[in-house]
Amino acid sequence: MKLYAAPLNFRGIAEEFDVPTEFPPELRADAGAAGDRFGAVRRDARDVPLVTLDPVGSMDLDQALYLERRARGYRVLYAIADVAAFIEPGSRLEAESLRRGQTIYLPDEPARLHPAELSEDSASLLPDVDRPAVLWTFDLDDAGEVEKFHVERALVRSHARLNYEDVHADYLAGGMHPSLALLPEVGQLREVSALRRHAINLRLPAQRVRDLGDGTYELTVEPRHEVMDWNSEISLLTGMCAGSLMVEHGAGLLRTLRPATPESEDTFRAEARALGYELSDDLEIGEFLQLADATDARGMAVMREAQKLLRGSGYVSLADGEAEVHAGIGGHYAHVTAPLRRLVDRFATEYCLAICAGQDIPAWVTERAGDVIESMQRTSQLAGTVDRACLDLTEATVLAPWVGHNFDAVILTSDAERDQARIFVPRPPVLANALGHPEQGTTTSVSLVRADVGTRDVAFAWPAD
Repeated sequence: MKLYAAPLNFRGIAEEFDVPTEFPPELRADAGAAGDRFGAVRRDARDVPLVTLDPVGSMDLDQALYLERRARGYRVLYAIADVAAFIEPGSRLEAESLRRGQTIYLPDEPARLHPAELSEDSASLLPDVDRPAVLWTFDLDDAGEVEKFHVERALVRSHARLNYEDVHADYLAGGMHPSLALLPEVGQLREVSALRRHAINLRLPAQRVRDLGDGTYELTVEPRHEVMDWNSEISLLTGMCAGSLMVEHGAGLLRTLRPATPESEDTFRAEARALGYELSDDLEIGEFLQLADATDARGMAVMREAQKLLRGSGYVSLADGEAEVHAGIGGHYAHVTAPLRRLVDRFATEYCLAICAGQDIPAWVTERAGDVIESMQRTSQLAGTVDRACLDLTEATVLAPWVGHNFDAVILTSDAERDQARIFVPRPPVLANALGHPEQGTTTSVSLVRADVGTRDVAFAWPAD
C-alpha cells in the first residue's frame, strides 16, 4: 500500500488556539533598530573559531561551538546568542516576548518569539559577521566531567553555518570540521556521565509533518544522527552548570521534572518488550534508552512511549521555592541555551552572568521572574497542544482515503476490561488507540474505522475485517 502526501493548511489551527504568527510593523521596526546594550563590557572573542550546528536551512542560530584538547582533558567554548542585548526592559519588545513565551513551530510557518529582524538577523549567530554573545567556557577532565566553568559577555564571529546532515556525512567519512573534531569524543564521554547520574535521555526521532514544497505534507520519522545527540550533550552540560551555579548562590530560574513513578516504569518496560526489546528488570531505563536504536520506526515508538516517564515538568524561582532537580537530567538544570526561541533562557542567563561577575542580579530580571515562569508554563502547554493538533490533522488527512483498509500494527498495551489497546502503526508512523484487546507484544492487522479531518480524530479497531 502506498500512502500519498496530502494538501494541508494549518492556518485554522493557528486561529483556533490564538497563535500569533505575525508581528505588527512597529515591533518589527523596534527589532530592526535595536542595538547592543552591553557592547562596552564585552570580551573580544572573535579569534575563537566557533561554528553553528543546526537543522538544514535554520536561520535562528542560538549556539556556536568550539572544542579543543587540553594537556589533560578538554576545553569547550559555547557561545549563546545574547538576546538581552537587544531588548530594553520595559520596552514593547519585552512585553511581546512575555506574552508569546516561546516560538511555536507550525509545520507551514513558525510563530516566532521575536521578530525575524532579531531572531534570524541581528541576534542570530550567522556566519562571518560579528555578533554579541554570552560565552561559556568549560574545562573538562579526561572523563568529560566538569573541572571548572565560566560565563561572560563576548563579541564572537561564527566561522561556518553547519547542518546535521552534512556533519553526519563528514563523521561517517572521517573528516569533521576542525572546530567539531572532538565533538564525538566529548559527546560520548558526556553520555557515559549521564549514566552515572541515572539520567533518562530521550533521543527522540520526532514524528514530523514534512513540507514537500508543492503544497502537500507527509508524516515522516525524522532521522536521528549521533551528532545530534552529541551536540545536545553540550547544551545539557551548559544547563547543568547553570543550574548548579544558581543553586549554589540561591538565586535563579530552574527547569524541573518529577521522577517517574514505579507504575509508569512498569508500563514502559512492558511496552518496550511488546516492541521486541529485551529489557531485563536489572537494566536501568536510562541505559536501555541509550542502547536502543532511535533511527527506525520501532526506536521512534519506544522513545515516544518513554515520554510518559518524564511528566510533571515546570519552572521554579529559587526566590520562591526549593531547589528541585530535573529527573531526566539527574541533577539541577536550567534553560539557558535557546534564548531566540525560549523566553526563560534570556532571564536565566542574566543570573549566571551576574553571579560569575560578582554583581547583583539586575532588578529587571528579579522583578519579572514570576511573569517569566507564568509565560513559560502557559505557552509550553500551548506548544504541546498545537503540535499534537498539527499531527492529528495530518494523520486524519493522510489516512482519510484509507478508511476500511487494514494496517499492520504492533500492540504496545492491551486492556481487556476497557476493550482498548495502544498500537503503533509503522507506516505511516502513527501511535494510536484501537478498539479491541489483542495480545500485547504481537503484530497484528487492525482496521482503520475513522479518519475525521474536521475533528482530527483517527480510530482503529481489532480484529480487522
